[in-house]
This record gives sequence, C-alpha cells and structure tokens, in this order.
Amino acid sequence: MSSPTGPANGLPVRMPRPRQTGRHRRPEPAVAPEGAPALVLAVPGAPSAASRGLAEEILSIGRSELPGLDARIGYLEGDDSEGSEFPSLSGVLTAVADERNARAEFARATGQEVPAPTGPDAVVVPLLAGPDGDLLRRVRQALMDSSAAAELADVLGPHPLLAEGLHVRLSEAGLARADRARLFTVATAADGIILATTGGEEAVQAAGITGMLLAARLAVPVIAAALDQEGSVAAVAAELRGSGSTQLALAPYLIGPEAADGLLDTACKEADCAAAEVLGAYPALGKLAVAQFSAALGISLNAAAH
Repeated sequence: MSSPTGPANGLPVRMPRPRQTGRHRRPEPAVAPEGAPALVLAVPGAPSAASRGLAEEILSIGRSELPGLDARIGYLEGDDSEGSEFPSLSGVLTAVADERNARAEFARATGQEVPAPTGPDAVVVPLLAGPDGDLLRRVRQALMDSSAAAELADVLGPHPLLAEGLHVRLSEAGLARADRARLFTVATAADGIILATTGGEEAVQAAGITGMLLAARLAVPVIAAALDQEGSVAAVAAELRGSGSTQLALAPYLIGPEAADGLLDTACKEADCAAAEVLGAYPALGKLAVAQFSAALGISLNAAAH
C-alpha cells in the first residue's frame, strides 16, 4: 500500500525527465509574442462556403504551429455589411485596428499598464502560391483603404513544401508514383508535367522554381504555363511532346480560390491531358502562412517562444 508521500518500498518511482541542455536540447514550442499583430489571410476569388472552409482549415493548421496566434480571414471580393459571413479584407483590417485601440483605451481608463504594441496591427498573408500581380495590387489597395497599420507578407511560394504538395496531388490522381524509391509503377503516370499557374509571365517564372523541385522528385520534365495567357498551355504541351513526352499531366500550381471557374477544364482540353486537383488545404500551406507572417515581423518561430 502506498504511503501519503509515495509508493510502497520496492515500486519504481517516476522521476521527471531532466531538461536537455546543449545542442541536443529540444527547442521550446513557439507561441505568438504578447501583443503580436493579427495574421489576416487574404482570400481571392468570389467568396463561397468552399473558400471559407479552405481558409479556416489553413488557419487552423497555422494556429497549431503558433499557439496564441490571432488569425482571421478577409476576402478581396467580400463586403462590409454588418454580420457578413464574407467580410472584406479592408473591413477586417479596420476591425483589427479598432479592437487594438479599444484594448489600449480600456487599459488606460482602468489604470492598467498599457502594453506596448508589437509591430503593426496586422500582417496580411495572400492566399496565393505565386505572385499574381493583379490580385496583389488589389490586396495593397485594401491595405490602403483600411485604417490599420498593416504589413504585406510574401506569397506562399516558391517553396519545397509546395513541390511536395503538387507531388501528392499528382499521385492522388494516379498521375505519378507516390514514392520514387518504391519499386512499383503507375500505369497512368505522366512523363511530362504542365505546371499551370495564374498571374502572367512573372508567375510563370516563379512557378518554374517550384517546377524544378517537382521535376527532381518525379524525374520527369516539368514546365510552367500561364492559365490566363492565351496559348500558353498549348505551347508548353507542344514543347513537352516535341521533346519526347507522350503522356502529359497538368498540375495546378494553385490553392483554388484564385482560379476562375472553367479555367482548368479549358487548359486540359487545350493540352489534351488529365489534371490533378489544386493544392487546396494541403497541410503545408498553414505552416507556410505562419512562416511568411513571422518573416514579415522579422522573428523566428523558435524565438517567438521567448
């Protein structure tokens, strides 16, 4: 029978594990700094339940990466009517600034110490894999239209995690092997990939960086094309077939909301090939959103804990 102070003699006693020091020490889990700005995810395209669910899932992953993060959603085509389920980006930014000012006023009125603000009111992270110039201009305009002091973070790509996500989507569609190291084949695997993006030539150049990473994973040629430039997809398809590829696949370098309806279907017809799904709520996107938020503030995730 155990005594009030511990187990009976002869039974093992669980002692707390000593904290590791030196280079083997595990990093402390990151948390959002006190008074940190809000992360506002700028969602392009026509608002819908699907785009809201996608954004919420990405931010849920982001909050698990950085506990305590104030993360919100603002829509480029949203509205500012009271109680709107799709609030505009400028409206969300203004609300963030108003809430921050109200907290400071309440603290002063009640004699509390007013914490010094950390950085801007908000950091806006565009829900874009690449630099779509038209959409980014609209994001910047929303920042100017709001009353918030806000920073604009970089888009999510190019990044190796996006190449990983493209590989996963291609394998889910049966257009690529899930693991090049495994000794099995996929009968429908493509031997040439069209990496389809939006945003014109600048976006194509940026997508090409992720395309090189994807090509290294698949050991097949990958060439980027612009969905919003007439003839771009067809030209890339002809180039791949001219270099010996016989079975093409289209990999959308898109998260989803930024692409107009029917754009991918038209591209598949032009290239006469099958397509994978868009990146959607691929888990790495939440990590990348938080990484861009942290980079805009000039902090590291490990440093945020201290």
